[in-house]
Formats: sequence, C-alpha cells, structure tokens
Amino acid sequence: MEDCIFCKIIARQIPSTMVYEDDKVAAFNDIRPVAPVHVVIVPKVHIANVNALTEENAGAVADVHLAAKKIAEKFGIAEKGYRLINNCGADAGQTVFHLHYHLIGGKILGVKII
Repeated sequence: MEDCIFCKIIARQIPSTMVYEDDKVAAFNDIRPVAPVHVVIVPKVHIANVNALTEENAGAVADVHLAAKKIAEKFGIAEKGYRLINNCGADAGQTVFHLHYHLIGGKILGVKII
C-alpha cells in the first residue's frame, strides 16, 4: 500500500530505528514509547488488521509471534515478562491500518490491561 506508513518504514522511505528484521517481519521502536521496551512488530506483507486475515496470509501472525519471542530475548525481558498487544479497528484504537503488534516490557506492567 503506497499510503501506509508501516509499508513506507519497511521500504525505508521513512526513517525508523529497526530492532529486528527478517524476510517476513520488521520491528522498530515505537515513536511514543510507554515502557522502556516498546517495539512495533509488523508483517512485511500488508494486511489491514486481524479481520483481513485469510487462510492464505494467516501465517503472518505466527511470524510476528516468533519474532516477538526473539525480540524479547534480545532485550532481556523474555523471562520476566512482556505484553504483546494488537488493536483491531478504530474503536479498539487502531490508527495505522497495517496489522501490527506492540511488544511492551522492561518494567512491571501489572495485571490491569486498560
């Protein structure tokens, strides 16, 4: 998608601090972090959100989760814990319509999610 900010980050048209990348996934620091570790993880294929998943592209979710595990290990938070968040749709707070997950950690987050 040529107007998608995350597609532009993946294509290196917009600068970001990339913390992980493989052939299927890109991950970069969030521009407004809420914790010491706050990474946005996106599949390189454009999928608007969870509602746009199909049998053909659903593997992107597994790719993101496997990348999240590696990123948590890289930042030293895998054992203590981290949160992996996905917002689906405007009412849930999704502002960029490219499937993405926020990996948040590096501090005690507590049990309350919102």
